[in-house]
Amino acid sequence: MRWRSILLTAVVTLAAAAVPVTVDVPVSAQAAPATFTHPGVLVSRGQLDFVKAKVQAGEQPWRNAYNQMMGSRYASLSRVPAPRATVECGPTSNPNYGCTDEREDAIAAYTDALAWYITGNSAYAQKSIALMDAWSATIQRHTNSNAPLQTGWAGSVWPRAAEIIRYTYGNWPNQARFATMLRTVYLPVVIAGDSRTSNWDLTLAEAAIGISIFLEDRTSYDRALARFRAAAAASIYITADGVRPLYPPATSVDTPAELVSRWHGQATYTDGHAQETCRDWVHTGYSISAISHVAETTRIQGGDLYPELADRLRHALGFHTKYENGTAVPSSVCGGSVVLGLGPITEVGFNALHNRMGIGMANTQSYTERKRPQGTNNLFVAWETLTHANNPA
Repeated sequence: MRWRSILLTAVVTLAAAAVPVTVDVPVSAQAAPATFTHPGVLVSRGQLDFVKAKVQAGEQPWRNAYNQMMGSRYASLSRVPAPRATVECGPTSNPNYGCTDEREDAIAAYTDALAWYITGNSAYAQKSIALMDAWSATIQRHTNSNAPLQTGWAGSVWPRAAEIIRYTYGNWPNQARFATMLRTVYLPVVIAGDSRTSNWDLTLAEAAIGISIFLEDRTSYDRALARFRAAAAASIYITADGVRPLYPPATSVDTPAELVSRWHGQATYTDGHAQETCRDWVHTGYSISAISHVAETTRIQGGDLYPELADRLRHALGFHTKYENGTAVPSSVCGGSVVLGLGPITEVGFNALHNRMGIGMANTQSYTERKRPQGTNNLFVAWETLTHANNPA
């Protein structure tokens, strides 16, 4: 078995197919901050203030994105939560016993938290709390084959809502019970990771990092961050990796042939090609989204991972949006046949890399602006044109 060795010193050494590749890592990105920033999961107070001002001024694209969110079923104040003690999710959520309900109640709680902050209407804060309270009073476990991914999807969104409510509204009597739910039901699953595909491992890492911030658990944050960095490096190919991608963390993949199989038959690689590109681009989008989300969260927490991830993320976004924009797929990419459908996942990474870091990203810009307002994938991505489009904070 080939294992990745991660040294949380001044460098991270990643085992490539033949020769170790050493990646410089900013010291500030190595560990949890001494003091966590709140709200600090995907969105900060400064970002929320920017969005609120733009929406109130009626400026675009934020006003259209806000209207999209407020017109969705997730913003309904008549929504009734549907918690279960056991959420059972089989392959592709079949059977689906509470899977959709849990994910969508989490998105609704986050939607209501955003609506509260932007409007100042406490009814939205109370609805967000009611959704979180219903689940924290009920859920005990996730079961069946898709349980880890389900835990990661919902576990990525709950902390976004909870951070906004706890630190901008505050009147939440059952907050400690919600924290216990995150610590006992979600964290033990997501902190372990799951390398069967890149989107699983990255989504679980995103959830673990967000939960750790809400819980102010520095040990879990560090563990999740190390797992994430290894998974991200193994999920997107860049030329610096060598002739083939890096091996994933903690798996039995240990030969070039097994790596090709894992990459769905792709044996030659171009900058930005992702582990699931030749599967379909919906799942590829999940990976790119999780990478963007974690990088954004680390930036808020003072340990910015964007410099470390910039080459992988910009190439992944540019590679996939090029073909989404209509360029013919060459035979060198998945035999010339791909399943498009990247989804509403480009705003966070594009804003960070292009607007903050000044990286030219013509294909990604064209896709992002054409798809605005980017809404929700009904899993763990929601309202990112609203929260991150051209957001300098």
